[in-house]
Amino acid sequence: MIVKNLTTDQHALLAFKHQIIIDPHNILADNWTTNYPVCNWAGVSCAAKHTRVRALNLSNMNLTGTIPPQLGNLSFLVSLNLSHNNFHDHLPRELAQLNRLELNDLSSNFLNGEIPSCFGRLDKVLHLILANNNLTGVIPPSIANMSNLENFYLKNNLVHGNIPYEMSKLMKLKTLRLAKNQLSGSIPAAIYNISALRMISLPYNNLSGSLPKKICHHLLNLEALYLYENEFSGQIQESSTVNVRHQ
Repeated sequence: MIVKNLTTDQHALLAFKHQIIIDPHNILADNWTTNYPVCNWAGVSCAAKHTRVRALNLSNMNLTGTIPPQLGNLSFLVSLNLSHNNFHDHLPRELAQLNRLELNDLSSNFLNGEIPSCFGRLDKVLHLILANNNLTGVIPPSIANMSNLENFYLKNNLVHGNIPYEMSKLMKLKTLRLAKNQLSGSIPAAIYNISALRMISLPYNNLSGSLPKKICHHLLNLEALYLYENEFSGQIQESSTVNVRHQ
């Protein structure tokens, strides 16, 4: 059974390799072959107990290509880091099958299209990092189902629409970074009930509405609040423990 499952992981990773059109250092070309065990492939880590692929880290390798749906077959994957490459095209919906995933870092690529609503199924994810891409559409309300989410980075994309009210359910959220998008409307008041929040960064959007004067008193763990280049109204009573930028 273990051999069969490892073969499943191997097939998924070879499908990924086949979608790479530029591998400037030939790391995958030379190393990701059947001549080597999958667990010895560059960027691949396996769990000691069941020898299944547990982590895939190919960050900063200047790879160019697309992310294939077969990656969703790495059923024991806990950590996925493809950041700082040149991946393009859509996010495959099949990534929502990675029900053990805790880190999903696809930042600093050229990914486009919408964030699949089915990503809400990834209820073990702690860090969802999609910053610095070309993602469009809206923030899916289903993100609220990621009940363990601590860090949500979506800055520097092309996402529009409102900040979903449902995000107020993310009671473990510590960092919310949505700067440099096309978001509009007001900040849902219930967001201020997320006591775990340490940073809210929303600059360079089209957000509006009034802000609670004593916002820093509601969010007792808040350390940084960045709201400039929006259309908010009202005054914020600043705190000596919070770095506030709203102008």
